Amino acid sequence: MTIKYAFKKSLPVMAGYLVLGVGFGILLETKGYGIGWAFLMSLLIYAGSMQYVAIDLLAGGASFISAALMTVMVNARHLFYGVSMIERYKDTKPYKPYLIFGLTDETYSLVCSGDVPEGVDQNKFYFLLTMMNQCYWIIGSVAGAGIGTLLSFNTAGIDFSMTALFLVVFIDQWKENSNHRSALIGVGVSFLCLLLFGADQFLIPAMIGITATLLLFKRKIVKKEEEKEDE
Repeated sequence: MTIKYAFKKSLPVMAGYLVLGVGFGILLETKGYGIGWAFLMSLLIYAGSMQYVAIDLLAGGASFISAALMTVMVNARHLFYGVSMIERYKDTKPYKPYLIFGLTDETYSLVCSGDVPEGVDQNKFYFLLTMMNQCYWIIGSVAGAGIGTLLSFNTAGIDFSMTALFLVVFIDQWKENSNHRSALIGVGVSFLCLLLFGADQFLIPAMIGITATLLLFKRKIVKKEEEKEDE
């Protein structure tokens, strides 16, 4: 039952990751890096948006320091994800190391979408869901690199596919939850930081601002959710 439930929950991510992975693999191959690179990067790095950025870093011969700083900037949001997952993942041994490594935006969204139903092993569900999502990404990446060796076409716009997936996940969460306060706070703070810091520098301030605002209004948000449940 746990495997079946994990697979069912992973289906939206499968659809997105296969497409996104193919896009990544194609772009990677156009820069001269083949299937082996696609497989190893998706297996060992497994950070979708950063892998897209890494293509230009590799092709441009970026220094180690530049690559490290860019990685911190792109993936800084995961620091906040990790803090919010401490309680949920605290008793997940022996799965915990892999759960930490495999925590992507989409996996985080699914794990936090609600409690698992009765009869489903929660820790095993977290592990299987995380593993399935990474497998989808690896399969897509390798397939994309393979396609790139066989076909030649204009790849402009493929890198927008990651943004498209984020939008789909956001819409899905909006539809599943009746209380939209958290989502509106996230959008509002992000937009404000975009105006203040610009498109290249707004991510970290936005994440800090969202976290601080949610903590400040945590009691009110939780109270509203409890009232909705009572109704």
